[in-house]
Amino acid sequence: MIAEVKARPISEPKYNFIKMEKPKTSFNRRKFLLNAAKVTGVAVAGYVIYNGRNEAISEVAPVPPPPPESTAHEFLTKPYLQTTVFETMNIRWVTRRNSYSWVEYGETKKLGSKAEKVVDGLVEANNRIHEITLTNLKPGKTYYYRVCSRQIETFEAEEDISYGSTIYSDVYAFNTFQTQKKEWNWIILNDVHDRPETIHHLFNLVKNEPRDFVFLNGDMFNYEVGEKQIINSLLKPVSELFAATTPLLFVRGNHEMRGSFARELKNYFSFPHGNYYTYQTGPVFTVVLDTGEEEVQHKFDQSDAYRQQQAQWFEAVAQTKAYQNAKFRVVKMHIPPQYSFDKKGSNHCKQLFTPLLNKYKVDLVCSGHTHVFGIHKPVAGIHNFPIVIGGGRYDGTRALIKIKATEEKLAVTIVKEDGSTGAEHTVFAK
Repeated sequence: MIAEVKARPISEPKYNFIKMEKPKTSFNRRKFLLNAAKVTGVAVAGYVIYNGRNEAISEVAPVPPPPPESTAHEFLTKPYLQTTVFETMNIRWVTRRNSYSWVEYGETKKLGSKAEKVVDGLVEANNRIHEITLTNLKPGKTYYYRVCSRQIETFEAEEDISYGSTIYSDVYAFNTFQTQKKEWNWIILNDVHDRPETIHHLFNLVKNEPRDFVFLNGDMFNYEVGEKQIINSLLKPVSELFAATTPLLFVRGNHEMRGSFARELKNYFSFPHGNYYTYQTGPVFTVVLDTGEEEVQHKFDQSDAYRQQQAQWFEAVAQTKAYQNAKFRVVKMHIPPQYSFDKKGSNHCKQLFTPLLNKYKVDLVCSGHTHVFGIHKPVAGIHNFPIVIGGGRYDGTRALIKIKATEEKLAVTIVKEDGSTGAEHTVFAK
């Protein structure tokens, strides 16, 4: 309803706007609402503003409510790949609604094979975070695939399931690792800190160069508070840029140890052997260490004991034939074993891991954390191995690490955010 107004006679020119009749109560609701609208910027429904000639100037329109969160059955991410071995590929994606999901794949675009996930004798269903592992793949082959999710609307019992629509991704392709590959290439990103534009910027510098996988070396977030952050800050950009066709690997940084959603992060990645693990690509045997928290941020932190556990595990790994016979031994760890901060976590990594890395003749350590990129050459008696540290979160400090491995050498290059070379170093086989 439009409010009633009464114009003053034109003989009273001192008023530019009409004056409303005083209501019977002392509270002028219309004046209150219009003043509130001016202060808060919130429009008030059902009122017309008049000028002194009793002509309508404009109607204060109601502000529409924000659009509701979509309830459609849709993909929240494109598929993203993870693997550490030659014969398998883990394919992951996230849907908005609970689904029964599968992967269709094959050596041609016709696909022809189907894979689903079975756990303890039951096909995985009625979930939103999907992981399906393709097994018995042939090394050095190209495989085509698409992911498929059929919405489950109600699920009371297996014989009483109500389905909705089925959605299909585009068809993508990936190459399995070759057993006799002569050259391996990988890219390392670190310390993005919830800036997905940095992932886009850095990756686009090397998007046309060869790569077998991309390694995320920690602090991709500031701290985790929910799934939307995990998707928007990381999974969406990497799946759009490369991860639908090139595997990604990941290790936590100290910032991934923080936040109400930190314990859920592992649900979005495939870690066959836990948060710290090993893998081998040609001549390179890689050990991945999860270096834990830097400072005591909360009473739940147990990083010291966690790092001690990994030190014992690393000693056992170093006794294996795969480690001892490798041409190159590379360690990836977010907090570097040297050239870091004078803080609890950095000092513990220095004291705990540096002697082990020296003892077991590591050839290269790749780290992040300090936001100061550079390559630190070996210093006899302190660290007998080079340490390469990636860039930071802010413009001017951003950089990525590029590594090429052959039977003869490891070539390390830091690429700055302007595309120029920040530093280079070569490790030769002994």
